[in-house]
Amino acid sequence: MAGVKLLRKIILGKETTAGTAIATTTVWRGTGTLEDQREVIHVDEDIGYLGKVTRTNTPKLQGAITTEGDATFEQLIHIMNAGVKSVASGSTDTGGSGKIWAFPFPTTTPNTIKSYTIEGGDNQQAEEMEYSFVRKFSIQGAGGEPLKVSADWLGRQITPTDFTTSGVTVPTVETINFGKGKLYIDAITGTQGTTQITNSFIDMTLNVNTGWQPVYTGDGNKYFSFPKCVGPEIMLDVTFEHDTTGVAQIAAWRAETAQLVRVIFTGSAVTAGATYASKALVIDLAGKIEKVTPLKDADGNDIVTVTYRGAYDSTASKFATITVVNLVSTLP
Repeated sequence: MAGVKLLRKIILGKETTAGTAIATTTVWRGTGTLEDQREVIHVDEDIGYLGKVTRTNTPKLQGAITTEGDATFEQLIHIMNAGVKSVASGSTDTGGSGKIWAFPFPTTTPNTIKSYTIEGGDNQQAEEMEYSFVRKFSIQGAGGEPLKVSADWLGRQITPTDFTTSGVTVPTVETINFGKGKLYIDAITGTQGTTQITNSFIDMTLNVNTGWQPVYTGDGNKYFSFPKCVGPEIMLDVTFEHDTTGVAQIAAWRAETAQLVRVIFTGSAVTAGATYASKALVIDLAGKIEKVTPLKDADGNDIVTVTYRGAYDSTASKFATITVVNLVSTLP
């Protein structure tokens, strides 16, 4: 039977030893297709032929996949583990059922991340990519819509395989909705998450370059030897009503004022603990506004988009952290 799009699937598995493929364990609730990025080069040579001859060379192996879909409280932790910091289990929210997964971005010392084996394909052919990590990801949403997540994964190589099926089930997940979000902006000397911006938060896009990149060495293989973090870049675009808040943020940009920003999205209730009473996604960053758009027209309504660059601030002793609260005890 030829391949059928509706029979495609993506299965993830955290590796015990980085670069050693394992039997994958959890289905990704979204879309994506593995891409073999090996380099096949037709060798240039002066041998008396007008066209190329069939001499080729493959000096480099590499694989990639972009996973996309609704952002969920349960599966964001895979992207964070593979791109921000390896966290094996969520901490217990004292007195509650929620599990707190905190992913702080590095400042003076690189974090350790978790590598993955990824399987993808359809009913005709499955392929596998080992030593997979996240180079970039984005989380975006707007009023009346679900949050969407996109993650660019890179891996060592693509090889044919058979899908892992034993013990693998499609996990239950909960979509994060923008309407359940709140935005807070506080002075750099204040307490993050204190001052809510009401009736002005139109949409947002978080773009993160994790800083992780492959390093190729003469080490006996054509694929990369290891990934290395050269520094993350965090940009948060927020669209405001052109109201007192929007005007205040334009003024903060002109004054080069550092601020504390928090965006929190909540979900279904959990047994209340010391900190959380529901599932949550919390995006915290310190930084300054890098640019502001001219006024835009949204169906006759004036809006303005502000771009915050996450940056470490010595006064607040803060950079950026993404926290996910769910009911998942250990990384699947």
